[in-house]
Amino acid sequence: MPGHLAEDPDVRVVPLPIALPRPRIGEVRAGFSDGCYRRRPSLAVAWLLVDLALYALPLAGALLARSPVARLAWGGLAGVGVAVLFVWAHDAAHGALFRSGRWAEVLGTAAMLPSLQLYRPWVYGHNRVHHGFTALSPIDWIWRPLTPDEYRSRSRWGRAAYRAERHWAGCGLHYLVQVWWKGMVRFRPDDRRRRSFRAAKAGTVAFAVALSAVAWRATGSWTGVAAAVVVPFLVFTWIIALVVYLHHTHPDVPFFADRDEWSPALGSVRCSTVIRSNPVVETLSHNIFIHAPHHVDSRIPFYRLPLAWEDLRRRYGADVVQYRLRAREVRRIFRTCQLYEFDTHTWRRFAEV
Repeated sequence: MPGHLAEDPDVRVVPLPIALPRPRIGEVRAGFSDGCYRRRPSLAVAWLLVDLALYALPLAGALLARSPVARLAWGGLAGVGVAVLFVWAHDAAHGALFRSGRWAEVLGTAAMLPSLQLYRPWVYGHNRVHHGFTALSPIDWIWRPLTPDEYRSRSRWGRAAYRAERHWAGCGLHYLVQVWWKGMVRFRPDDRRRRSFRAAKAGTVAFAVALSAVAWRATGSWTGVAAAVVVPFLVFTWIIALVVYLHHTHPDVPFFADRDEWSPALGSVRCSTVIRSNPVVETLSHNIFIHAPHHVDSRIPFYRLPLAWEDLRRRYGADVVQYRLRAREVRRIFRTCQLYEFDTHTWRRFAEV
């Protein structure tokens, strides 16, 4: 359901998604064949080993390189390995890879350590908040756009920070500040979760300290520590911010402030994208860009998402925003999706305000 441009070229109106039927989310899930849910734990473990190699080999290069520039370059490559490990852990956290919740948590926690993510707080925010209320912005605050009035009311620094987040080069700032720092590190849980959240923080800090000590011993330099810990974290942060942004932001994807307009099926089908790329990117990213079927049912393993998309497309394909992953399309999305009027479902650009 494409959007349309108004007479003002800075205005893009998102059509109200009234054409999408209002089924319960269970009715949408019923369209998936049994094969979409078939787990292969051996395949999941094999991919975990591949992901570990994609992280460990560049990390070794960073620790063995003599040139500071080479160390940092290897650290950047390690950040890509961190990102694919995180995607694997993401599926484990949803219970999509193993029947045993204990194994899923142990392996998922380990796979998230290189990204310095806090497993328990991340699972709480992602599984319960983001997946439970996708695109309902009063609750699901991930990549929630500001309205023009909210943007005007910010300080000069606040507007500058928001503009940086809404640029492809600076989008990592959103994840770093809003998700990692405020949503995990500074998050204050209730008494029931406090002990497990503190344990997650302690484990992540212990990993960062231990890896820093190893890097210092191997290189005798702060560039070694930066290449082993800081650079991979920052590269991962930028990648995951961009990926999540593209999952749920597009000129034809609406956001909702009114719960009466929204439904779980609407958030999963109409507000989650499917982005296709070449087989290498799709395989190494664990099909993370085939995102709409994952939001409809997060129990589907990443290696079944292409099959699940074929099932979902038969009935709801016209309601899912889908496109090819190209640089010019990414730039167009960032140029268009800057400010949002929830009452009229209209995207506006900074140039207007």
